[in-house]
Amino acid sequence: MPVVGDGTGERISAAVPQPSTRPPEAAATAGPGPAPLQRPDSEAVSSAPRPVTTTPPGNDASISPAPQSAPAAGPHAPTEAPDVSRETSSDHGGTPLAYELADETRRRTALDEAVLPLPPSTRVLTISNQKGGVGKTTTAVNLAAGLARSGARVLVIDLDPQGNASTALGVDHRSERKSVYEVLVSDVSLAEVVQPSTEHELLDCVPATIHLAGAEIELVSLVAREQRLRRALDAHLASMDRPYDYVFIDCPPSLGLLTINAFVAAREVLIPIQCEYYALEGLSQLLSNIELIEKHLNPELRLSTILLTMYDSRTNLAQQVAQEVRDHFPAQTLETIIPRSVRVSEAPSYGQSVISYDFGSTGSLSYREAAAEIARRGAATPEESN
Repeated sequence: MPVVGDGTGERISAAVPQPSTRPPEAAATAGPGPAPLQRPDSEAVSSAPRPVTTTPPGNDASISPAPQSAPAAGPHAPTEAPDVSRETSSDHGGTPLAYELADETRRRTALDEAVLPLPPSTRVLTISNQKGGVGKTTTAVNLAAGLARSGARVLVIDLDPQGNASTALGVDHRSERKSVYEVLVSDVSLAEVVQPSTEHELLDCVPATIHLAGAEIELVSLVAREQRLRRALDAHLASMDRPYDYVFIDCPPSLGLLTINAFVAAREVLIPIQCEYYALEGLSQLLSNIELIEKHLNPELRLSTILLTMYDSRTNLAQQVAQEVRDHFPAQTLETIIPRSVRVSEAPSYGQSVISYDFGSTGSLSYREAAAEIARRGAATPEESN
């Protein structure tokens, strides 16, 4: 092998050595100089993530990159390349994506094997938040779909004049159809306006039409204006052979008479909170209104559930908001967090919940887990679920 001398006995390898079957002790070094010294194994150093081999040193050790082929076998040759990754291990492929897929597979398996308990009596939940765009309608529709798939009978009452819940459940809510507006203003029974949803055979919906936009003005002059939905719902449940297991009331983003009717009709309040700063503003006012309703109109009302929505784990703000909510409401906040998901946003345009639109998506999995957690919490405290 050609070498270059610097006049002091130090020799630097001028070419990459070819793999040899001879042991390192038998390798001869061309050129003048003393016999090469062997470096102890404990002092072998790898300066790059890929394996390296050391050439027999002269006065100083000389290191050259190893070829792509397997290194030469010998008592001093490295037997295995060092593991330089400090972020992942070899489990599940050793990548964040592999870990995420493995975790989702485990969660799906647990949900598929679970049998959700049914409540001993009908649970009526109002889904409310005076801030818009936090996921009230999305939460109502997907929780209802998830519980219906588990075998529960579910009714969704759309109290939002925009009628988004009706659209997502595939229910006709054109202006000429009877809706919750006639129930509130004209004393029409719920049985006349309930429509089956295309989402699931166990899921029904009371639609909202555009006429509901003027209902708050018309309700002002009516007798017992805050109790009208409660009376209609109680009468409908009493007339059924098998009452609904769950009733979800989707509220508009306000604290007007429509929302008050929803609070009086319900026994529980579910608040979806977007994991951003603005979602926390006004929450204290909403809680104050719930306390007033409980004190003067509905002593059975209680805040039972808080669901964190639109969570983006890449931002510190989302993590801080989630932690702050958990610190203030440790018993009410669900363990399940709803992440930001394109599938969740796309599903309503097809008249479906995300569970039907893309059953295998992350959004579908999260809402199914939230529904299961709500079902288990209600079964764990049957005396409070009424």
